[in-house]
Parts: sequence; structure tokens; C-alpha cells
Amino acid sequence: MNAIITSSLRITCLTIGVFAMGFLQAQTTYQIGSTTLTESTLISGIDLPWEVLWGPDDYVWVTSRKGTVTRIDPETGASSVILTKAVMNGGTGEPGMLGMAMHPDWNNTPRVFIVYCSGSSWSGTEYLSSFDWNGTSLINEQVLLTLPAGGIHNGSRLLVLPDNTLLMTTGDTGDGGSSSQNPNSLNGKVLRINLDGSVPSDNPTPGSYVYSFGHRNPQGLCTGQGGLVYSSEHGQSTNDELNILQPNRNFGWPNVEGMCNTSSENTYCNSNNVAEPIFTWTPCVAVNGMEYYNHPAIPEWQNSILLSVLGGLGAQYERLSVMHLNANGTAVLSEDQYFSNFNQRVRDVCVNPVTGAVYMALNGGSYPGSGPNEIKEFRNLAYVPPVAVAGCTYPGATNYDAAATSDDGTCIFSGCLDSTALNYIAWANTDSGNCVYPPICTEDVNSDGAVTVADLLLILGAFGQLCI
Repeated sequence: MNAIITSSLRITCLTIGVFAMGFLQAQTTYQIGSTTLTESTLISGIDLPWEVLWGPDDYVWVTSRKGTVTRIDPETGASSVILTKAVMNGGTGEPGMLGMAMHPDWNNTPRVFIVYCSGSSWSGTEYLSSFDWNGTSLINEQVLLTLPAGGIHNGSRLLVLPDNTLLMTTGDTGDGGSSSQNPNSLNGKVLRINLDGSVPSDNPTPGSYVYSFGHRNPQGLCTGQGGLVYSSEHGQSTNDELNILQPNRNFGWPNVEGMCNTSSENTYCNSNNVAEPIFTWTPCVAVNGMEYYNHPAIPEWQNSILLSVLGGLGAQYERLSVMHLNANGTAVLSEDQYFSNFNQRVRDVCVNPVTGAVYMALNGGSYPGSGPNEIKEFRNLAYVPPVAVAGCTYPGATNYDAAATSDDGTCIFSGCLDSTALNYIAWANTDSGNCVYPPICTEDVNSDGAVTVADLLLILGAFGQLCI
């Protein structure tokens, strides 16, 4: 059951004794428990910012749905457009330039991965391409993967995993989910790809990019505690989802929406290895980009997912949702909602790993995006970053050190190492001892080897059967 949604935001205006252009400036602050966040506008005027990333060069990188990549100095706001591509419908609808990720070995391989759509609305192509960074522009496009694109539901977020593979979310392009359950289609899936575009040898199905399936339109990805991978997914009109991705799991669409909580859904879930979400929203609020937060600059948000919420077609729910997780990251304890006062669609969020500041991309007040388009910074000015120190800088690692300013290669990713288990994590380097295996019979819901009263609560009529 979803936790009760709470709100804990107080807005004040602080007058700062600085004169600029002949008049006194004021800054808006937000009180988060005992932490004061100061709001500022990093940049405005980017037409429909879609992905916002903190780059390994300590700049903020932004894709726009209209087909550009902009690189921004977070200290001054100075920016430059470093790539322009022609995209489907000029980026006026849902498709266009979408997700972006950076090569993990940036110093030796300054390469950027980008997803964009081209062609017409119902016969277009979605590209996953890599580009080389030469210090001023993105050049040398190499197409790694193509798949059908449509006027709606194209995904697509990218996430580089600790094992140097790339996850890519794809949508069903509005086909009602037929592609989502088709193992031969790349649509309605989460794909896992080597950085050179080849298929990883340990993917669930040999020769296939498919990592998980049964997706409608997932548009958020992040890693959390122990290397767990979270995905946000748009529901049809009910049941937006927050999921924990697992290899070779079916996430249900179009046969299941949200939890397995109807008779027909229970039957389908038990027969098709369906993974349930850890949180749902009804009616749909249009969940989007997200980031795992565990920085000491905002202690009230530690061990939480910062989730961008567009607000749905009616734009009545737009906000940043802070999803507080339990200790091992497997459940949501509560949701806090912030920044709905902007009345703007929140598209994506990123975090400055040094200061802990949060950057939030806004897409205006109406679907599918309009002006004004801004990227806001929210920063705890009282937080003083520590001096340079080496340690594990990956937020999802067991030994993540928020004070570390350079990575020393010691990150520990605890997880199930058995590839036959349901919760196998390919990039784990320490066994967590919590492997979960498929039930021997479908009625054995809790996988304890027999159908008992506990299973009977979910599957009527199975009581008394032995699983041998």
C-alpha cells in the first residue's frame, strides 16, 4: 500500500544586500526541516529541456526536445550549444531529442550517448548514437542502435551501470502494448547494451538487447543503494509506477496495470513472472526523470529518490516528489511533494556531487511542454564541501562516501550473484545472500516450497497442494 503523501515546504523571501542593475535583488528560500534551500535560475530559454545531467567535467549538460545539447557553467550560467540535430516534428510533440549519458571513463574516452527521434510521427526511427566531445562540440556520430519511433511513447532515458553497460528505456509507441510483450521487438522494453553498441554476453536472452519487458513508457532511470536500478513509468490513466528493474522480468503491460490486484491480473502475474511496482499513483501524475539522493547537504532527503512529476495532461499535479526509501531501498516509506507553486511541468533533475545542489528542468504549464523553460538550482548555502578526499563516489554503492571528491575504485555493489535468480544483479561484486528464485509451482507465491495459507490469501483454491 502506498504511504500517505505529505507536504513539508515553507517558502520565504530573503532580502540580500546586493545591488545589481540599480535595484535590490531578493532570493526565494525553501525550508526543508532544518535545511534552508536557496532558489536561483541557472538558465532560461532552452526550448523544452528534457535531460539534465551533471557532467564529469563539472558542467551541466542539457538535451532539448527541439534537438539541441547545451553545456552550462553552473557557477556563471554561461552556456553554449554544442550539438544540433533535426528531430521528428521539430520536437513540438512527445518525440525529439531525449535521453543522454556520459562515458564512464571520461578522461580517456570523452564520449556522450544520446537518444533522438527522426522521421514522421507514425513511421519514424529512434536512434541511440554516441558522439565524441572535442572540447567545443559533439562530433563523429556513431549510430549504435535503431528502433521504430512514434508520435508518442518513445521513452527514453539512458543510464550507465557500474559494469560499464548502458540501460535504455523504450516505449510502446502507442501500439497498446503489443510490442511490449513481443520478445522480438525492442519497443516497450528496457534494453542493456555494451558501450560499443554490441549485445552483452550475460543478457537474459543470448543475442538480444532486451533486459526487461512489459513496459508502456518508462522515462526515468537511476541507481540506488546496493546498485538497485529504479525506473519510473507512465500509466494509461491510472497506476503510474515506480519499479525496481530486474533482468528478464515481465512488468505486465498491457495485461497488468500497477499491482497484481484483480483476479485476472493475479492469474496473469503468477503465470508470467510479473514484477510489481514498489509505488503507484492513481490518477496518473506523469512521473518522469529521477535521481537518487544521498548527499549530506540536504540530510532530510538522504536515501531518497528525487522524482520529476509533469502533472498529467491536466497539469494539476506538477511537482518534485521526494520518495523516502527504507534502509535497503526495496520499499517507499513516504512521499513528500515540493515546488508545486511553480505550476510548471517538472521534466528532470540532477545533483551537483560536490555541493549537493539540485537542478530541476521545467517545461512550462501545459502538455506536451511550453514556456517558460528554465533550469532552477536549489542549494544549501550553509553547506561547506569537504576538502579533496578519495573514496567511492557512486551513490548506489554500499560504501558510497558523500565526502569523496575523487573515486578510488573501491566501490562495493552488494547483490545476488546467481544468474538463475530473479533478482540477479550482473554488476554486483559482493554477494548479498538474498537471492530470490522462481516458485516451483505458480501457486507458491512466496516461494517457500509449498502452497500455504499465506499463498491462499493471493491465490484462492490452491490451499493444500504440495510443490515437489
